[in-house]
Amino acid sequence: MVQIPNPPAPATPAPTRSVPTSADVARLAGVSRATVSYVLNNARAVRISEPTRRRVREAARELGYVPHAAARSLRAGHSRMVLMPAPAFPVGPLYSRFINELQAALSLLDYTVVQYGTVGVHDDEAARAWAELRPVAVLVPGSGLGPRGVEVLKRSGARAVVTLGPETVEGAHALLMDHDVVGYSAGAHLFDTGRRRIGVVVPGERGLDTFSAPRLAGVRAAVRGTDATVTELPLAHDEEAAASLAGRWRDLGLDAVFTYNDEYAMLLMRALQDEGVRIPEETAVVGADDLMLGRLLRPRLSTVHLELPSGRELADLVDRAVNDPSASPEAHKVLGARVIRRDST
Repeated sequence: MVQIPNPPAPATPAPTRSVPTSADVARLAGVSRATVSYVLNNARAVRISEPTRRRVREAARELGYVPHAAARSLRAGHSRMVLMPAPAFPVGPLYSRFINELQAALSLLDYTVVQYGTVGVHDDEAARAWAELRPVAVLVPGSGLGPRGVEVLKRSGARAVVTLGPETVEGAHALLMDHDVVGYSAGAHLFDTGRRRIGVVVPGERGLDTFSAPRLAGVRAAVRGTDATVTELPLAHDEEAAASLAGRWRDLGLDAVFTYNDEYAMLLMRALQDEGVRIPEETAVVGADDLMLGRLLRPRLSTVHLELPSGRELADLVDRAVNDPSASPEAHKVLGARVIRRDST
């Protein structure tokens, strides 16, 4: 007689964890579902005490509750996504710090910041790609976006388009960053300290001409009508190019140089010192951006300190535009500059 073993008992399915809902958050916080919605959607039209807001947020955090973005967008009529196309030019520490501050300020206003790559698309073509994501606002660094691109974004539901560049664009809010003032400050400082043969570094990196051209023009404007001369100095951001320029420095007969920014200043100063050029006795050097590394150089680097708007100021502009999309576009000049003199001039 063959004994057939009993079939194994079916495995007990693992209990499924239910997805927390706004009702769960309301029960834990001891408030209504409407209050949960008002708090988590950052509704400003309803007055809710700060202790209640904290209790709701803590309950949502404890339960792991995350509002449904699509449902929230349907209720509000728009998303809370702020799209920031990545700039097509190389960015340095100053710009990165500014963007980080802006993202933090927008997060406090309950916006989600998404950065979008720019490879392969340009100008108004890029605007169509951004519009597919249906952002509530778009912050566009640099130049290139035109009125048609702004219109594409607004037809797709963007309530605010803000440009950060040298000029306004029809239909968009504008933070005007006129880089002439950076070059003007450097040129005026060098002239006032007795320098008359001024070189200006023009970076070879693609995309930086948007900033380098007005900075060069600013230096020229600072010494126009005087006995000073300005010499344009194209320079790639590598040691070989800097060494080549330093090797013919004395033939150029320059007694000062504005290096576009602190990073180019560090590159060129090292090469000039390797050639035995004494700074500032033979050549004064001024950078821009006021990076901490410039203070660690010897001699310490004189620099143009750029005064940018705070991230909170720009976040407030975005929020105003989102809440009142029919308002006339605002334009603000936001770039200031002043020289901080150290040992290199």
